[in-house]
Amino acid sequence: MAVSRGSHFFINPGPTNIPDRILRAMDRGAIDFTGAQFRGIAEECFAGLKRVFKTDETILAYAASGHGAWEAALVNLFSPGDKLLVVESGFFSLNWGMRGEAFGLEVETLPNDWRTAADPAKLESHLREDRAHAIKAVLVVHNETSTGVVNDVAALRRAIDAARLPKGAYAADRHGVYRDQRPRDRRHRRGQAAARLLGLAAAARRNLAIRLERHRAGPLLLWAAGSVAHA
Repeated sequence: MAVSRGSHFFINPGPTNIPDRILRAMDRGAIDFTGAQFRGIAEECFAGLKRVFKTDETILAYAASGHGAWEAALVNLFSPGDKLLVVESGFFSLNWGMRGEAFGLEVETLPNDWRTAADPAKLESHLREDRAHAIKAVLVVHNETSTGVVNDVAALRRAIDAARLPKGAYAADRHGVYRDQRPRDRRHRRGQAAARLLGLAAAARRNLAIRLERHRAGPLLLWAAGSVAHA
């Protein structure tokens, strides 16, 4: 007979281990999600997420892992046939690109080993070669939990600006956060791997992202940003 004692802990980058007080809170009965108590909790959570993201912009929340937020960013901002550049840093960066291909996007990869952060100079050089500006955006995983690589998103953004990419960078956020005065048109994502958000993916979007959403084509269904936005 198998015997289990104590709590099992994952010794890996994610998902993070959930504190007992949070696990015990889930033993309570569900509350009415249309009632004042739930709305009060939601308001407090969204206000807290703005502090986490260090932003005053719109917060989006999805019942999903971080992968769901990735898909939401892709379908809300881009149309089938748009070309994106993925900065390789490990499994998750490539997986994000695979999801883009599944939605009919043209995905190009900036190759890199899985041991070191992406080189901003290499990114700038690659974008400068795109003289037709076919690349609509750059996808960057900030903290690549499959490899432990942490990309310098601020430096990569400066490389994008230097290359004059029209639409800017969209960065997955699993480690740190960036202030509004840095990348002006990005989305941030957090999943249970880093922020202990159980089954919840959160994103922050800028005004340019909202304008891009108005001009995209294709179905949205589950991932429509307008249906989950919280100012």
